[in-house]
Amino acid sequence: MQTTSLEENTESNAEIHSATSSSASSSRLQRQLTRRHSLRSSRNGFSRYASHDLTETGAPPHMASTTMRAAVVTAPGQAAVQTVALPAPQAGQVRVQLEGCGLCASNIPVWEGREWFSYPVEAGNPGHEGWGLIDAVGAGVTELQVGDRVAALSYHAYAEYDLADADKAVKLPAALDGQPFPGEPLGCAMNIFGRSEIKAGQTVAILGIGFLGALLVQLAKHAGARVIAVSQRAYSLDIARQCGADEVIAMDDHYRIIEDVKQLTDGRFCERVIECTGKEWPLNLAGELTAERGRLVVAGFHQDGLRQVNVQLWNWRGLDVINAHERDPQQYIAGIRAAVAAVAQGVLQPDLLYTHHYSLDQISEAFDHLTHRPDGFIKALLTF
Repeated sequence: MQTTSLEENTESNAEIHSATSSSASSSRLQRQLTRRHSLRSSRNGFSRYASHDLTETGAPPHMASTTMRAAVVTAPGQAAVQTVALPAPQAGQVRVQLEGCGLCASNIPVWEGREWFSYPVEAGNPGHEGWGLIDAVGAGVTELQVGDRVAALSYHAYAEYDLADADKAVKLPAALDGQPFPGEPLGCAMNIFGRSEIKAGQTVAILGIGFLGALLVQLAKHAGARVIAVSQRAYSLDIARQCGADEVIAMDDHYRIIEDVKQLTDGRFCERVIECTGKEWPLNLAGELTAERGRLVVAGFHQDGLRQVNVQLWNWRGLDVINAHERDPQQYIAGIRAAVAAVAQGVLQPDLLYTHHYSLDQISEAFDHLTHRPDGFIKALLTF
C-alpha cells in the first residue's frame, strides 16, 4: 500500500475504452475464457496431452513460450514495452499469467525520477498489484495448482507474467470470477481499518479520497461510524458520497476546515482521523481534527522527505498516533485474505473506483494520468 498526492492513489475514465471496438473486446474475453479453461483442464487432468508431455506451463513442449512482454521504465518519464525472458518459478514459487495490475501512486517517484533511482528499472517493476491465473508451479508447492486464480504480492507485475512466493498468493473464489482484484491495495485498506479500531457511533474523518480513502469510507460506514470526508477535488467528494460519507468538506482552507468539523461535532472533533494523502499539510490538519484521546492514523505514504508535525498539539491532546503501514509480508497477505471476504460479501465495493483502464502498450499514458489525475480519476488498472 502506498499513497501520495493530495488525494492518494488511482482513478479512471470510460473514454479509455472507446477506442477499442466491441469485437476486439469480445475477442479478448474469448481468449481469456479459453486460457482459463485450458489451464483448469490441464490442472484437473482433462488435457488432451498426456501429463508426461506437458511442460511446467501446461502446454506441449513445442508450444511453450520462452518470452513475454513487459513494461520497462527506461528513464524518468519514459517507458517502453519490451520482449524479455519468461521467468521460471523456483522451488516454493508460482508463476502467474497476469490478467491485470493496478497502478499505485507510490510508483510516481520512479516515473518522475529521483536521484537515488537507477534506470532502466527491472522489467515489470514497480508493479505490485497483480492478479491472474497460475500457469506454472515450482517444486514443493502443494497448496496452489495450475489454473488457480489468485491475487499475488509480487514486484514485477507490469508484465504478462510474474513470479510470486506461493505463500504470497491468495486464491480468489468463484464469486469473484471476472472481477478485477488488485489485492495489495485492497489488503492495505483492510489492515488500516483494523488498526484504526473504528467502532459504531464514533465520528471518523478521512482526509484524501482516492482509492484507499474511498475504501475506508465504505468500511467505516459498515462499522456504524459517522464519516466526514475531506478531499481536494469535487469528483473525489462525489465519490465519497457514493461510498456513504455523511458529510463532505473541500480541502482548501486550513482554518475553515477545522471550524467546519468543530461545528459538525459540537466542539468535540473526531474520535478517529485517517490521513491518506501522504502530504505534510493534511497530516497536520488531521491532528487538528482529532479529539482528545482520539486516534490519528497515518495511512499516507510519506516517503519523499522529512515532515514537520505539531507534536505539541498531539502531546497536549493525548493522541494515539498510529503508523498504519505494514512491512511483514504475511500481514499483507492477511489483509488480502480479509479483502477477498469483504468484496465477496459486498462489504467492500471497489468496482465504482476502477475509473481508468489501460493496455500494457498504454503504460506511459497510464503513468501520466496517475501523476496528473485527470478529472474523474480514482484508480487505474492495466489489463492484459
